[in-house]
Amino acid sequence: MNATGRILVLGYGNPGRRDDGLGPALAEAIAAQAPPGVTALADYSLQVEHAPLVAEHAAVVFADAAVSGPEPFIFRRVDPAADTSFTTHSVSAAGLLALAGEHFGGAPAAYVLAIRGHEFDEFGERLSSRAQANLDAALAFLLPRLCGEELARAAGGRHAAGTGARR
Repeated sequence: MNATGRILVLGYGNPGRRDDGLGPALAEAIAAQAPPGVTALADYSLQVEHAPLVAEHAAVVFADAAVSGPEPFIFRRVDPAADTSFTTHSVSAAGLLALAGEHFGGAPAAYVLAIRGHEFDEFGERLSSRAQANLDAALAFLLPRLCGEELARAAGGRHAAGTGARR
C-alpha cells in the first residue's frame, strides 16, 4: 500500500434526520481542527466509490450514529470481510475495507466509532442534546488519538466493545 495520508475519518449518516447526522457532524468537527496528516470526509453512506480513498490511508475511522447500545459511543477495530448484500448502494465498513484491499492494495488499520443517538424519527438538521453530549465525548476521545500513534492501540481502551452498535 502507498498511503498518501496517515488517517481518514469518514463520518456518514443523514444530517436531515436529526441524530442520524452524528457521523457527518463528527467529520465536520474533525475537519475544522484536523491535525496534519488527517483527512475528514462526511457523506450520507459508505459507497464502493470510497474504496480507493480508504486504500490511500494508513488508518481509517468510520463514524456513524448508533440507535442502541452504550453511551456515549463504542469504538472497536473492524477487519475486512466480503459484503454479501444485494446492492452496492451502500456497503458496510468491513465490506469497504475488503474492496480497498482487493482492488486497490490498501490495508489500513480500521475502526468503527458508533456514537449513540436518540432522535431519528423526525426531520431537522440538529442533534438532540443527548446526542450532542455523546458527540462531544467522542471528539474528546478521538482527537488526541489522531495526533499520535495511539490510534492503533485505542481499540483496547475502556470504550472498546466487541460488537458494533449499527442500525
